[in-house]
Amino acid sequence: MLDSISDYPLGSRRPDLVLTPAGLRLDEVTLDAVRSGRLDGADARATGETLRLQAAVALASGRTQLGANLDRAAELASIPSETILEIYTALRPHRSSSAELDEWARRLEDEYAAPQAAAFVREACAVYAERGLLAAGEHQAI
Repeated sequence: MLDSISDYPLGSRRPDLVLTPAGLRLDEVTLDAVRSGRLDGADARATGETLRLQAAVALASGRTQLGANLDRAAELASIPSETILEIYTALRPHRSSSAELDEWARRLEDEYAAPQAAAFVREACAVYAERGLLAAGEHQAI
């Protein structure tokens, strides 16, 4: 069980709670593991579970915005990097229509179980509509 205050920082006080995406423990993340091929770049990523634990620590210490950011990051942790880059590109000003951003939001909810990220995309879409930042002449608020 996590004690959000006394278990912080997790990496040193509760390393048993922190695993790589492949399920390796922190003490298994070594230079020798990289050299031998037991560890690759994907194992340097934080898992959704670790980010949720960090969010709990942040919330327990009164850092609500950081906790919310870590919760959103936890949703994104399981989404393939290529998809994250596609979403990032779609969110650049003048790159996407409101329909395209709405489709990204729907996919985030339906395919990736990421409702907070979907809400962020919808919020960005509304702001882009207000500021004339949607693609190809879409300037009406949605």
